Amino acid sequence: MDELTGDAFESAARDFDAGRIAQSEQACRDLLKANPADIDAICLLGEIATKYGRLEEATALLSRAAELEPNFPAARWRLANVLHKRLDLTGALQQLDHLGLVDSQGLWSASSRVLRAAILTRMGKNHDAIEAYEAALASDPDNIELLKSLGHARKTVGDLPAAVSAYRRAVAVKPDHGDAWWSLANLKTERFSAADIEVMRQQALSHTISREDFLHLSFALGKALEDAGQCDESFLWYQRGNAVRRRLVRYSAERNRSDVLATISFFTAERVRSLSDGGATDPSPIFVVGLPRAGSTLVEQVLASHSMVEGTQELPDLMSMAIRLSGRKQWGDPSRYPEVLGEMSPEQLRGLGEEYLARTSIHRVGKSRFIDKLPNNFAHVGLLHAILPNAVVIDARRNPMDCCFSCYKQLFAKGQNFTYSLKEIASYYHDYLDLMDHWDRVLPGKVLRLVNERLIADPEFEIRKLLEHCRLPFEPACLVFYENNRPVRTPSAEQVRRPVNADGVGRWRPFAAHLTPLAEALGDALERWDASQV
Repeated sequence: MDELTGDAFESAARDFDAGRIAQSEQACRDLLKANPADIDAICLLGEIATKYGRLEEATALLSRAAELEPNFPAARWRLANVLHKRLDLTGALQQLDHLGLVDSQGLWSASSRVLRAAILTRMGKNHDAIEAYEAALASDPDNIELLKSLGHARKTVGDLPAAVSAYRRAVAVKPDHGDAWWSLANLKTERFSAADIEVMRQQALSHTISREDFLHLSFALGKALEDAGQCDESFLWYQRGNAVRRRLVRYSAERNRSDVLATISFFTAERVRSLSDGGATDPSPIFVVGLPRAGSTLVEQVLASHSMVEGTQELPDLMSMAIRLSGRKQWGDPSRYPEVLGEMSPEQLRGLGEEYLARTSIHRVGKSRFIDKLPNNFAHVGLLHAILPNAVVIDARRNPMDCCFSCYKQLFAKGQNFTYSLKEIASYYHDYLDLMDHWDRVLPGKVLRLVNERLIADPEFEIRKLLEHCRLPFEPACLVFYENNRPVRTPSAEQVRRPVNADGVGRWRPFAAHLTPLAEALGDALERWDASQV
């Protein structure tokens, strides 16, 4: 790199660091016009593309950089990071392996261990991830993010005392770190002392608290005070947390309604029949859909206790496919989904089914059936039927007052942006009921409705019905699902490690004075939710 080129790149890098991204990007492109092999400019463009979510472009740029200079550690690191974001986990690990060979000075070793642990966690290799986090903490014992990640991994494998220990170490290092307090609360089984509550309250009311810490502390205080029976103050903190989060997320109830109506309009009975000629015939997937906090993790735990069934996690692959088919590049763009499915041949639909099976294979270890329990897939039952006609669908359903209020109390790591307003939750619940009723009409028998309250009241009857729908022989292990020590990543992890109980039934009632807006917005959903299928 000559002196003038070096000065130009340094200027582009300073612009990037200062947030002047457009100037930085243009400068890099000018550099590449003069020298298409300028690896520094390529890498910075890749970083800019990553920042703005243009992950395909970032992958192409950083792959080019790694090709031009195979021993350039920064390119390998950035490429591994992008592949992780794109859920190409195997590819990301390959880049980290190569990075280990070329990073002779060890400049990227700490970051590599952390990224490797995160990838292993996503792959379900939780014990390997725990080892990686422990190794990283050995050289950085007070790293808050590492402590939290270790706690999450310990929670997933059911080692609750070790998870609590990791989270407690984090709040000891930084008492105002809201995410660590929320991680403790999100275990659902940890009970806070009066001293804990006072520390959280003081931190949340501090003038120096960051917005993000306040947000997490609000939800943690809501849970702590609810457990302490102080429902009025608890609801106040839930309100505060939801108000902050709602301002930070993008969601439109009107747009969601429009998407639901478009789906109902497209997937007529005739259209469904015409799409039934394609798709991959593999019968292995079992989709558990519904709303968050409706009991889907319990359904998954029951099924995963069967010798033929593998529990995976909330897999994003079907949702990602729907987003890709929509053609939307930005929030306001019109969507081509689901209408685009009508333009596809049976072979193309089969290709989509095979793509889904290939992408999800990384989460499987060889059992004949597997579970995908991303709740929001209820919106895509038509798509999954078109590309995987032999897949099984379970609708996990719960009383709307309990379900919606439980969503409101939950700070989700990502997604579920409809949950931060009681009225928007109710609107979403209506959309969900309308769409599930539609699937019952155009795909009769495709979806089994499994009502949480009925499962609690008569577990053996409901579990036998569930297994029959899934074309599985009855196994007694499914009745003692709580003895299954498989990894569970959702907030219900500890709850499904106990026998069926009614602890969650009627949890909204102590807050009834605050939930009139929710009840009014739900309206006839309070009767409809359990009336459409018996």
